[in-house]
Amino acid sequence: MATQLLEKATVLFAGDSGDGMQLTGSQFSLTTALHGNDLATFPDFPAEIRAPIGTVSGVSGFKVNFGSTRIFTSGGKVDTLVAMNVAALVKNLDQLKANGLIIVNEGGFDARNLKLANYTAGQNPLTDGTLSNFQVITIDVNKLVKELLKDSPLGNKDRDRTRNMFMLGFVYWLYNRNPESTLQFLARKFAKLPDVMAANIAVFKAGLHYADTTELFSNRYEIQPAQMPPGKYRNIMGNEGLALGLVAASKKAGLDLFYAGYPITPASDILHELSNHKNFGVRTFQAEDEIAAIGAAIGASFGGHIGATGTSGPGMALKTEAMGLAFMIELPLVIVNVQRGGPSTGLPTKTEQADLLQAMFGRNGEAPMPVLACATPSDCFEVAFEATRIAIEHMTPVILLSDGYIANGAEPWPYPQAADLPTVTPPFATAETPYQPYFRDEKHVRQWAIPGMKGMQHRVGGLEKQELTGNVSYDAENHERMVKTRAAKVAAIANSIPEQQFDSGSTADPIVVVSWGSTYGASKVALANLRKEGVPCAHIHLRYLNPFPKNLGALLAQFSKVIVPELNDGQLVVLLRRAFLTPTESLTKIQGKPFLAAEIEAFVKQQYATL
Repeated sequence: MATQLLEKATVLFAGDSGDGMQLTGSQFSLTTALHGNDLATFPDFPAEIRAPIGTVSGVSGFKVNFGSTRIFTSGGKVDTLVAMNVAALVKNLDQLKANGLIIVNEGGFDARNLKLANYTAGQNPLTDGTLSNFQVITIDVNKLVKELLKDSPLGNKDRDRTRNMFMLGFVYWLYNRNPESTLQFLARKFAKLPDVMAANIAVFKAGLHYADTTELFSNRYEIQPAQMPPGKYRNIMGNEGLALGLVAASKKAGLDLFYAGYPITPASDILHELSNHKNFGVRTFQAEDEIAAIGAAIGASFGGHIGATGTSGPGMALKTEAMGLAFMIELPLVIVNVQRGGPSTGLPTKTEQADLLQAMFGRNGEAPMPVLACATPSDCFEVAFEATRIAIEHMTPVILLSDGYIANGAEPWPYPQAADLPTVTPPFATAETPYQPYFRDEKHVRQWAIPGMKGMQHRVGGLEKQELTGNVSYDAENHERMVKTRAAKVAAIANSIPEQQFDSGSTADPIVVVSWGSTYGASKVALANLRKEGVPCAHIHLRYLNPFPKNLGALLAQFSKVIVPELNDGQLVVLLRRAFLTPTESLTKIQGKPFLAAEIEAFVKQQYATL
């Protein structure tokens, strides 16, 4: 048996939403990370809790791109597709490379499954030539598992749930993965259900042995560990990174973190993760609705903690009035929006970047807020830390934008050392001078007085404040002065953030691609490929969306073409044109799916040809 050395590979596990594809993909990802490969993942699942069985709309998938080199996206076309039934094959066949490998559960291609996937009697993609351009391995997993577990005390339904473990073991053998971590996982997960544990372990081992003994392959694949910077790593998902970033910033500020949220896809896991960290002074609160959640977070900040709340698009709309209150009172608050397909309920489990203009302008009155965006799952930690720092040191609510692709995706993350993280300094009021609640420093930041501080009683609320005293004021000139002062405070944040750097290329190139949020990875890969082909292009990625870095306008003015890829209908383009009058070319995608690097490459080539 020969072993073929590969630089990277992409595997997609797909089946019914009840087939355990998310667990299967997660275990393959964890084992791959332990192997030392760099990786990126893309879970894709239906919005329904129990989607229609056997239908294309009910397919759940988990994509893993892994390699011995740096990985920045979840991959383009797939090398190996694992299809548990007809619908999984139909939905994902167009994602497979020419001559790619399909591993099919033949038991999921019976008459019932064929009918549910809209095939007529007598039609079957396994026999009608549909798959003639691919390598196909068919295994009747249903039959093999039934035979293997015939003496198990489990019922038929529980036996069927182990089929994903057979495919996982099979793919482990194909890509030369060490099974030990998954065996340990199964032992832990089902420690209180010994019969379930025994069945899953037996089926997992059977998949390994079946691949090894049936000689279905002429060779297996090996992907060497990636050359990563030294350090301790863990596999981290975006929502986990956000949670840990909030915790780290609160500790560096010497404050307890209070996080209030209402369950909403795909932001709920931030609340779940933070609930595990009470030992770090974290308090979590599951509110009865989105409005109560942000109200509680504002109350926590008023009481001297760092308040945070998280949601997705529809919940962001409900929080709007309270966001204006936090802005008016000028309290630190972190508001996380894990964007999803919209408007309204939209596509709850699909990704989108269409809330940027909402973050910028979605409040009544003049209420500008700092806006930051994460680029990758591991970047979520740094951005959450930075958003919290800005909120505290500038006494303002801050909006942090993530999205479904980042939130549910995973990649290796090097543990930062606490000593290497910057200190966060709350601007607490002192007794050195008579307290004026709206007296400001050179950054226009007011002091933070906590209830109970002697001699620092003051009034807060949503009504306009009198300059310095904070008393309610209806004076027209005072209102205009306060509006402009609050805006100046947010604009001054540009002085405390880094100037914009190039991710690649320079002003010597005629074209620059400007990415933000989750378009980072596809843009980075596309630009690297284009430069190899001799297309001169630079790459700028934006973390700070309001205010922009001070030098951004001057940089963009030096390019003949500014290209902006976005998972919306061109919202960053609106902001860049508004701020700098920059002529831009907009590349948009609104399909609930992230960009492929190839899509960005093709657009840049098209634009380069017009120079």
